[in-house]
Parts: sequence; C-alpha cells; structure tokens
Amino acid sequence: MAIATEQLFTNYANDYESDFYAWTQNQAQILRDRQWQLIDVEHLAEEIEDMGRAEKRKLESRLEVLLMHLLKWQFQDDNRSRSWQLTIKEQRLGLQRHLKQNPSLKTVVPEMLTKLLAKYCIVCDMAQN
Repeated sequence: MAIATEQLFTNYANDYESDFYAWTQNQAQILRDRQWQLIDVEHLAEEIEDMGRAEKRKLESRLEVLLMHLLKWQFQDDNRSRSWQLTIKEQRLGLQRHLKQNPSLKTVVPEMLTKLLAKYCIVCDMAQN
C-alpha cells in the first residue's frame, strides 16, 4: 500500500490548489497508511484550523438568528407569528446540539452574545431615531 500512497502523492502533489477534492482524498489515504513523511503539513494544518473556525461561525450564526428573533418577539409583539416561534425553538435546539458536539465553544458564547447585543442595540437605536 505504501507504493500506491507514494504514487498518489506524486500524482496529486499540487492538487491543493488545482483539485482540492483529490488533495483531501490523497491526504486521508496518506494518514491511513501512516506515511507521515508524505503529509502536506502546512495545508493540512490550515484546513484543520478552518474546520474549527467553521464550527465557531455556525455557532455565531445560530446565536445571531436566535437573538434577532427574540428581540423581534420582545419588541414587535403585534407581528408575532408561529414562524418566529418555530425559528426560536429550532435555533435553541440547534445551539444545544452544536454545543454538545463542540463543548469547548461554550467559552466563547458570552463574548459572542455581547458583540451581537451591541450590534443589535445600534440597529434598534437607529430604527427608533
């Protein structure tokens, strides 16, 4: 299998830029074969960091949608709808799932909420003036 892995690496050595999918498959096979010397360390580290940032962005997106709907629910009571209620419920459940799968992200929630609240306070201020 080592020969096949080396051949794969040679065939797809530059694929990070030209064929990302082929590069990912190649790197996965290299890892499975424990061919450590063939790992594209810099790009692999970059991709792992990107995966972490994506999880953080998903969390922030869910928090933002939830906060926006909670504020609308609180301050636009004439417009309350079942749709808003369902969105609030879905975002809460989604946040619970996401934090269960990524418990270390719990530490960033207060900072994210502070930032989002500040953003929406500015928007609410502008809407009232």
